[in-house]
Amino acid sequence: MSANSASSASTNAPAKSVANEVLVGYVNGAAATDRARARGKASAQLAERVVPAAANRAQVELLRLPAGSDQARAIQALKADPSVAYAEPNWVYTHSATSTDPYYTNGSLWGMYGSTTTPANAFGSNAGAAWAAGFTGSSSVYVGVIDEGIQHTHPDLAGQVGNPLETSNGVDDDGNGYVDDVYGWDFAGNDNSVYDGGTRGSSDDHGTHVAGTIGAKSDGAGVVGVNWNVRMISGKFLGRNGGTTANAIRAVDYFTGLKARGLNIVATNNSWGGGGFSQGLMDAITRANNANILFIAAAGNGGSDQIGDNNDGAPHYPSNYSNPNIISVAAITSTGARAAFSNYGPASVDIGAPGAAIWSTTAYNGYSSYNGTSMATPHVAGAAALYASTHPGATAAAVKNALLSSAVPTASMAGMTTTGGRLDAYAAMSR
Repeated sequence: MSANSASSASTNAPAKSVANEVLVGYVNGAAATDRARARGKASAQLAERVVPAAANRAQVELLRLPAGSDQARAIQALKADPSVAYAEPNWVYTHSATSTDPYYTNGSLWGMYGSTTTPANAFGSNAGAAWAAGFTGSSSVYVGVIDEGIQHTHPDLAGQVGNPLETSNGVDDDGNGYVDDVYGWDFAGNDNSVYDGGTRGSSDDHGTHVAGTIGAKSDGAGVVGVNWNVRMISGKFLGRNGGTTANAIRAVDYFTGLKARGLNIVATNNSWGGGGFSQGLMDAITRANNANILFIAAAGNGGSDQIGDNNDGAPHYPSNYSNPNIISVAAITSTGARAAFSNYGPASVDIGAPGAAIWSTTAYNGYSSYNGTSMATPHVAGAAALYASTHPGATAAAVKNALLSSAVPTASMAGMTTTGGRLDAYAAMSR
């Protein structure tokens, strides 16, 4: 995947897009002849349908331009056609985490502790107190992990990852258009192999790490997640060269579709970012909101200088979209400080959560310590699933309110987030 790089005021790092590709959303009712006319204005070829037309949504297409084309000029030509609602680059996204060096009882999993747990850390998520009160999650609650893939065979994750509506039989059992998506779907590779273990340029470490923080089981070994009994499904779209807007849209809609088929998808975890504003992705997040699915997103790691940026002035996507189902998460350290790399924003970032020196599962049955708002985000996604396990039928708005209204006031988050506080998974349970 080759990429264009351009300076952009809409992100806090240079935005990148896939060279010679454009994402186009059409107006409702645009006919095939209308779409063909629009493509012709940019000398573009249809690469694939990203979102098929339906009664309540217009078609979105990924177009391929001739080699050497001026992408900006092609976008303007497309926008001039009356059948086009928007045209935009196919942005490239990446995860934001770096590696630093059993785990709960020896003091390593500080992000799960609270002031009354053993071991204790007042700045952890306080998940340990929730467990002590009998709140350990539910296997009827699902979280979508939109990221790299997940090693679903990892000893701490085996049995925690899967789509119960599908079996491995060569048939699309749940009728969602994806055959044998037993553990989820790889939107980059367009197949059901969500764990490739490095064979396609992605180790799947990052996605596996995120999954472990959300829902590694309590089995007396390794690590444990905020939930012991939650279920997760992989929406893999990130690889060695990142992931694209087109595949991110597919992944978001994939979970919205599973929710429509009766699966209790409470939230998606989105520990990634980059690129510029995308109407197509924002629309997909709106569809998730209409299905009562939270979109929990990393606030970002401040670009290449690793000094956190103010997202109010330099928006970071997707965390900065205005959709009401988004929770934007900053990272704090074990001493309660804002992590130096973590973005912030008194109007655009919602809450802090543990995001420095976070141990979790990684590929090849491993365990690693990572830093990043990528690591803070799954603490919040796990807390959302924990709340949903004891509040069946709670709307996305209700779950979000419970998490944000119970945030613990924290000096490092004051004037940095909308809540001025950090996650308390136990306190949220009583909201």
